[in-house]
Amino acid sequence: MSKRTVIRGGTVWRAFRQSESAAGFTLIELMVAMLLGLIVIAGVVSVFLANQRSYRTNQALSDVQGGSRIAFEMMARDIRNAGLTGCNNNGRVANVVNPSGAAWWNDWGNAVRGYPVTATTDPALTSGTASGNQASGTNQTDSLQLIGAVDTGLSVAATPSSTAANFKLNDSTSDLATGDVIIVCDPDHATIVQITKYTDSNVTVVHNTGTGTPGNCSKGMGYPTVCSTNGNGYSFGPNSQIFKLGAVDWYIGVNPVGGTSLYRMGVDTTGATVAYPTQEMVRDVTAMNILYHQAGGTSFVSAATIGAGSNWATVDAVQVKLTLQSVDKRAGTDVKAISRTFTATTTVRNRVK
Repeated sequence: MSKRTVIRGGTVWRAFRQSESAAGFTLIELMVAMLLGLIVIAGVVSVFLANQRSYRTNQALSDVQGGSRIAFEMMARDIRNAGLTGCNNNGRVANVVNPSGAAWWNDWGNAVRGYPVTATTDPALTSGTASGNQASGTNQTDSLQLIGAVDTGLSVAATPSSTAANFKLNDSTSDLATGDVIIVCDPDHATIVQITKYTDSNVTVVHNTGTGTPGNCSKGMGYPTVCSTNGNGYSFGPNSQIFKLGAVDWYIGVNPVGGTSLYRMGVDTTGATVAYPTQEMVRDVTAMNILYHQAGGTSFVSAATIGAGSNWATVDAVQVKLTLQSVDKRAGTDVKAISRTFTATTTVRNRVK
């Protein structure tokens, strides 16, 4: 501020004049400044939104790839073990579990069995819209049944005689229960049998006839199978190996939120009736296509090409193609779910020469 004196009519007035250096902005200057500020803010927001979109897309891709790795790893374990007895691969397998009802999990001859969409419905599954059901209609895809040995780390201590319906274990365990279907094997052969009574206190496994679901057609554990009370007698010697029978069915099913997921069905024979617990393994798997390689073949073929019967015993590799969607349904550049298809091939360990 500068000060000057003004004399008017004999009166002295002191007036103040604002210096040019202290003058304010004009309206035009303020508007230009605001416009420039808005341009800078818009640029910052644009970069932020682009980074956020990129992060969501990369996260969705990571989720899809991670889901595919988990799915293939778990399926590969079951495929590799299909038809595996744990002791040999000479094909000498006796099965004294009652063939009643021709249960799919008791068909050792078809340790690998696939069902295409266009053929006979998988007998192990129920199609529908309830959670855990096989997806139906346009969402129905191939399914795969696998049967093999699951390691328990247990072994035989002694068998009273070749006609006895029991044997003792080397160690006590809580992994076995009455009703479990097990595989007992040595270098000569393997036998599939159901435990009709297990007593942990004296580590005794009983495999008699007349009890259990479905029970045993014989207490004889020799090869070949003879379905009579005593059957074909055989004594598994000390340190013969014991495995649980593992039977699973992989399929695409309806998940709890109405989408589709990769499911794994198991078998539980320890109750009054056989149960088939299902487990959701990987969510947002929308399709599964499976091809099979047969020994001596030059290419992979569909389940429909292999057909039914004993042809499944020649399958030595399985090729699985899975289509997965991202959990974030707006992660794609088109503001839709990201979808990717992955393929993995696994050999059936017991059938590779």
